[in-house]
Amino acid sequence: QVQLVESGGGLVQAGGSLRLSCAASESIFSNNYMGWYRQAPGKQREFVARMHSAGSTYSADSVRGRFTISRDNAKNTVYLQMNDLKPEDTAVYFCNVRSTSGEYWGQGTQVTVSS
Repeated sequence: QVQLVESGGGLVQAGGSLRLSCAASESIFSNNYMGWYRQAPGKQREFVARMHSAGSTYSADSVRGRFTISRDNAKNTVYLQMNDLKPEDTAVYFCNVRSTSGEYWGQGTQVTVSS
């Protein structure tokens, strides 16, 4: 069973930056997606960004140009660099992996952006 451990959340002022990390506990089969979702209070979980093991990326319109997803396949780790943060980015951010072995979620890390 793959476990995902997130880190890097916290409190930041608007316009600031944070970098989230998500490490998988074991090797993930190739041909997989690693990505991020977020859930704000009272709202549904929404897609933020994902990256395929081959390198292609896709991100939500709301974060494109501000957030950058990257990964280190050798370390089974995915990153989310978040710049120019806005109060509406406040949410719990969840790491997600989809592979041929299944779909996995992290426990979530809180990101709070103050105005």
